[in-house]
Amino acid sequence: MNLTWHKVHIMRNRIFVIWAALRWVLLMFVLASTLHAPLVVALPKQPVLPLRVWKGTASWYGSRFHGRRTANGETYDMYAYTAAHPTLPFGSLVRLVNPRTGRSQLVRINDRGPFVDDREIDVSYGVARRLGMTEKGLARVRIELLEVPPRR
Repeated sequence: MNLTWHKVHIMRNRIFVIWAALRWVLLMFVLASTLHAPLVVALPKQPVLPLRVWKGTASWYGSRFHGRRTANGETYDMYAYTAAHPTLPFGSLVRLVNPRTGRSQLVRINDRGPFVDDREIDVSYGVARRLGMTEKGLARVRIELLEVPPRR
């Protein structure tokens, strides 16, 4: 009697394992059909061509303004990749290139400034650190306008 019970027990275990594996496979097919691929799958093969390119002097602003409101109403984050420009529309994407260091950074315009005649753009501390301009405070940069948000 023990031998028969043992065989039945082994058979039940095998059936349970097979049934569990089958449920898992079916669940994967159901889940896989509901998943969507991300919108951006890969980097573009060619770099984005700028709408406009010019050179100017960049300065940076940091902790004194951290947490205050920017001109577009956001809270200024000195570590975010943002910048201030006197005329570019808010939300514009700009690539800044420091030819001296060879470093570049993509920034979003979210503030107005700089309010000094010889400066073209004011960048956050995070951008300044990335471009290697925190020591001097100023840097001559190439400014590449990549995208302007659509008008409402």
